[in-house]
Amino acid sequence: MLKIGVLGAGHLGKIHINLLKEIDSFELVGFYDPDESKAEQIKDVPYFKSMDDLMANCDVIDIVTPTVNHFDCAVKALRLSKHIFIEKPLANTVQEAKEMILLAEEANVKVQVGHVERFNPAFIAAQQFIKQPLFIETHRLAQFNPRGTDVSVVLDLMIHDIDIVLSTVKSTIKKISTSGVAVVSDTPDIANARIEFDNGCVANLTASRISLKNMRKTRFFQKDAYISVDFLKKSSEIVRLKEVEGTPDPFAMTIDLGEGKGSKQIYFENPKIQESNAIKEELCSFADAIINDKVPMVSIHDGYEALHIAHQIADKLKGVTTLA
Repeated sequence: MLKIGVLGAGHLGKIHINLLKEIDSFELVGFYDPDESKAEQIKDVPYFKSMDDLMANCDVIDIVTPTVNHFDCAVKALRLSKHIFIEKPLANTVQEAKEMILLAEEANVKVQVGHVERFNPAFIAAQQFIKQPLFIETHRLAQFNPRGTDVSVVLDLMIHDIDIVLSTVKSTIKKISTSGVAVVSDTPDIANARIEFDNGCVANLTASRISLKNMRKTRFFQKDAYISVDFLKKSSEIVRLKEVEGTPDPFAMTIDLGEGKGSKQIYFENPKIQESNAIKEELCSFADAIINDKVPMVSIHDGYEALHIAHQIADKLKGVTTLA
C-alpha cells in the first residue's frame, strides 16, 4: 500500500482527501495546509504542521495547492524521491516545468498531472471513434468564480482542452492565432485560440469564465464522421457516414453525393457511458502506474506540452483590451 500525503486542503484538496480514503492502493497518511484552521474542518485525517514532516512519512505526494506553489512543493518532493501527483497546470512557468522534468528523471519517480478530462467517461467512450480529426471545436464556458482568477482563463480553463486536443492530434503545431478580452479581472476572461497543425488539422478553442451558463463540449470532425463529447453532461454522440450498398432502407437517412457519386447513409450512435468519478479514476490510474512501473496516463511531459502551448496562447493575448 502506498503511503500518500496531500498538500493543500482547499476546495479541490478536500475532494482529493475524501477520494483517497476510498482507494485501496493508497494509505492516506495526512495532509498539510498553511491555514491551520483546515485541521478543524477535516478532523478525520491527520493534520501535519509542516510540509517536511508530511513528506518524511509518505511515499507519494498529492499536490493540490495554488499553481504559484506547485514548483516549490514539487521540487521539495522530487529531491526526496517521492512520486507526485500534481494538479494542472503543471507549473506557473514553462521554465519551472522544465526543471521539474529534469528532477523527476533524476529521481526516477512517477509524476502524473491532473488533466482530469482525460478520465471523463464521455471522452473515454468516444476515444475509440476518434481517428484522424481534421477540425476540432471546443467550448469551455463557466460562470464567474473569483477562486480561479489567480491565473488567466487560458491556464485555468482552456488548458483542459489543449491537453485533450494534443492527446488526439499526433502532429506538430504550425501556427497559433488568438483573441481575447479582460472583463472583470486583469487578465483575459474570454479567450479564443486557433491552433493549426502540420498534418492539416485545425483546432478552434474558446474559453470563458464569465458566462451565464456552464458548458464543456468538444466536437471532432474527421473523414465520414462527427464525434461530439459533452464533458459536463457526460454524454457522447457519434455520427458516421457509410456507403449505401444495394437498395437503401426507405426509412434510413441518406445523403445524395450527386454527379454519379452515389449516396451515403447516416448512422447515429450514443456509446454507453460507464458511470465513474474522473478524479478518483485519475488517482487510481496513478497508483497503478507506480505499482506496475508504467508511464502515467497523463505524464509530466504531457503536462509540459499543454503548459507550453497555454503559455504561447497567453503570451499572444498580453495587452488585450480591458473593458472599462
